[in-house]
This record gives sequence, C-alpha cells and structure tokens, in this order.
Amino acid sequence: MLLIFESILPIFLLVLLGALLKRWPLIDDSLWGGLEQFGYYVLFPTLLFETLAKADFSTMDTGAVSVSALLAVGIMSALVLTLWHPLNRLGVEGPAFTSIFQTATRWNGFMALAIAEKLSGPAGLTVVAVVMAVIIIPLNVINVGVVIWFSGNGRNLKHFALKLISNPIILGSALGVLVNIAGIDVYEPIMTAVDLVASASLGLGLIMVGAGLRIMDALNPQPNVILGSVLKLLVFPAVMAGTALLFGVEGDILVMLILSAAVPTAMNGYILAKQMGGDAPLYAATATVQTVAAVLTIPLVLYLVRQLAAG
Repeated sequence: MLLIFESILPIFLLVLLGALLKRWPLIDDSLWGGLEQFGYYVLFPTLLFETLAKADFSTMDTGAVSVSALLAVGIMSALVLTLWHPLNRLGVEGPAFTSIFQTATRWNGFMALAIAEKLSGPAGLTVVAVVMAVIIIPLNVINVGVVIWFSGNGRNLKHFALKLISNPIILGSALGVLVNIAGIDVYEPIMTAVDLVASASLGLGLIMVGAGLRIMDALNPQPNVILGSVLKLLVFPAVMAGTALLFGVEGDILVMLILSAAVPTAMNGYILAKQMGGDAPLYAATATVQTVAAVLTIPLVLYLVRQLAAG
C-alpha cells in the first residue's frame, strides 16, 4: 500500500501546487479562467485523441471494459436517485440533491489519466481513455437531466443536446477512435505536435484541479459533503468492481477500471451547477473534500483491488 501511495503522491503534490499558486498574489487571478478554457478546449481533447488514436485495443477486451463501465454508471446513478425521497424528508432540497448526485457520479479524468500513466504507462492510459470515451456522453446526459429535473428550472433540451454533441472532449475521443479503427496515417509532424501538447496536459490539468479547490471547506465538512464523498470515493469503486468481475475483467485492466471510479469528482460539474440552478457552493465544497480524502482512499482502494486481482 505504501508503494501505491508513493506512486500517486506526485499527482497530489501537483494538485497542492495548483492550490498554492492560485493563492499566490504575484500571479494574476485572470490567468486561471483562461487556463480552464485552454484545458477544456485544447489540452484534454488532445490527450484523449492521441491516447485513443495510438491505443492497441487488441491487448484488452474493450467490450467487457465498456459494458462494465456503462453498467456501473447506470447502477450508481440509480442508487443515488433512490436516495432522493429519504434525503428530501431530511430537508435536502432539489438543488442540493443535484450536487450530491453530480459529485457522486462524475469523475476527474485528468487525475485518473495521470495516476494510470504513473502506475501502468500507456496500457493504463488506454484503459482509462476507453472508459472515458464510452461514458462521457451518457454521464453528461444523465447529469444534465438530473439538474434540469431537480433544480426546478426549465431549460431548452435541444440547446443542451447540441452542447453535448459539440463537447470538445467527446469530439476528441471520437476522432481518436476513428483514426485508430480506420487505420488513418496522420502526417508525422502533426502527430509530433499533438504529442507535445498532450505531454503538457496532465501536469497543467492537475495544477488546474488544485486551483479550483476551496481549502476551508475541507476543515468543517457538512453532512451533504460527507455523503457525496463516501458515495464517490468508496461506493462507486465497489460498484465498478462488481460489474467488472461480473464480465470477467481481471489483472491490471481491473485495477485501471476501478481507478476510474475511485478518483474524485470532476470540477466541470461546478459550472453546470452554477449555470443551471444547482447548489454550486455545495459542489465546490464536496469536490474539495473528495480531493483531499482521495490522498488516502485511492491507495486503499487500489491496494484492495490489487489483492483481489492477484487472487
């Protein structure tokens, strides 16, 4: 377990660096908004495109990985939805529930890719990239639908459908799969340029994760924050383990698949909550607590999974 902790410690050190830099007065605060847009529209899509375009899918059962991930997302979403009525009776209102749902089901792809690359190299990146390519669209559709329904604010579904299909992360993943499956030879200097951008994406992405944290919220977490954190960091990995074992996934692929469920929630859900009537402060607080807690929960989950994978 100590070896796993030391392997992923650099990832969390970069997150900590981002949190410190965000609060350094010598750096203009306007930098971070531009970096977020750059990461969302350029860095992340480029990394996914390169990973999926170069991936050797013959080394793994992509069907089992894909079905396991999709089923886990479906089960986790249904599980959290069943909590609505008991939580509502305890005083949790619709906007707060949407943030509990989002933080329990979304996952930080930057962190998953960085840890996968550190632990298993290109093979690990491929597994996580496949999971991302498969669940990005359904996960976003589910979360947008939940926020629309429970926030009580009517929205134009056509508008959000257009936003989903024009999502740069979805487009980068789809283009990478197309290039791979179709055997398209991309001009080498272009791929070299893509590789340079992709190489910068993980480090900058983790720094941006740290910059988005609200450290004070981790010192006195509220019950809704604790609930969202337990669901995401412990329950979701357990659900993913169950579906993966059901479809015969094993070895390092099993570890990487469960890693995808064990990382903290994604920061982009905060923007969705803010724009569509969800509880944005609750989302930000939960994301912060999850990221801090993940320093311990991810090594624990990966240790247990490796023991399981080893038989």
